[in-house]
Amino acid sequence: MNSVQVSVVIPVYNEEAVLPALFDRLYPALDALDRSYEVIFVNDGSRDRSAALLRKQFDKRPDVTRVVLFSGNFGQHMAILAGFERARGECLVTLDADLQNPPEEIGRLLAAMDEGHDYVGSIRRQRQDTAFRHWASKAMNLLRERITRIKMTDQGCMLRAYGRNVVNAINACRESNTYIPALAYTFADRPTEIVVEHEARAAGESKYSLYKLIRLNFDLVTGFSVLPLQLFSLFGIAISLLAFAFVAVLAVRRVLVGPEVEGVFTLFGIAFFLIGIALIGIGLLGEYVGRIYEQVRQRPRYMVQAVLEGDQVARTSHAATDSAEHPGSHVPPPLQ
Repeated sequence: MNSVQVSVVIPVYNEEAVLPALFDRLYPALDALDRSYEVIFVNDGSRDRSAALLRKQFDKRPDVTRVVLFSGNFGQHMAILAGFERARGECLVTLDADLQNPPEEIGRLLAAMDEGHDYVGSIRRQRQDTAFRHWASKAMNLLRERITRIKMTDQGCMLRAYGRNVVNAINACRESNTYIPALAYTFADRPTEIVVEHEARAAGESKYSLYKLIRLNFDLVTGFSVLPLQLFSLFGIAISLLAFAFVAVLAVRRVLVGPEVEGVFTLFGIAFFLIGIALIGIGLLGEYVGRIYEQVRQRPRYMVQAVLEGDQVARTSHAATDSAEHPGSHVPPPLQ
């Protein structure tokens, strides 16, 4: 196990169109590094032929390829965690399967790790995304930096390198929902960032809808800070004081001027505004309560259907581990 220097973890979800090009570029790039490595593909319940293509690549390069097959779709971050839990390298690199992050950039991340850093983030040069994604990313970066101590210039770039100490700390966490790059940043002693190239998607389409991006940012905000709750409490106190003062003024005018109806619509407006604020607070509180609810259920974070490895003994060992951690998981016969 100690002979593996680099583990590359790649989540895969419906990437049939791009996988052949990924294989053609990834393995030569890793072979050129002159380091022992392994590639761990985690198939996140793909509905196309991704699993079959991964099996073919495993048959072609069983010495450095491992494939984890989920029994369903559990999300990109759960796929990365599954790869982390099975990785044997001293340095781990995460990479998207869509080739927007060039595999040839992995060597630059490893060079930064060799300088003593235990976490290397990446900043996309000339990002090949829509203007909306650019704007949304900047907005979330600004929000995150205001409510947490996590500093990430480009939080949406998957191409990152993690030291073994950081990965061990992440594996020790049993959170149901988390944002891995941010979690790694909190555990790292010497984090850094480098600029990497970014290419247009080779094939297929993005798996992150607007809703998923919003959900991801909710995890980022509520998973690393209680400041939103504290700010809402302070805002509620300020509104209460203003409301008390406003009621006092109305009471005085009632005595001095008499009944008035001119301000009834203003009162409606103020009431609707406060109701809206209350609903936002209820939703925010519900987000935190929901995280607690999901955590205390202690359900399996993902279910493994099979693990393809070159060593039959290792495969059996992983099957036993998966069955213990994730009841109901099993290893079926190899894919045809």
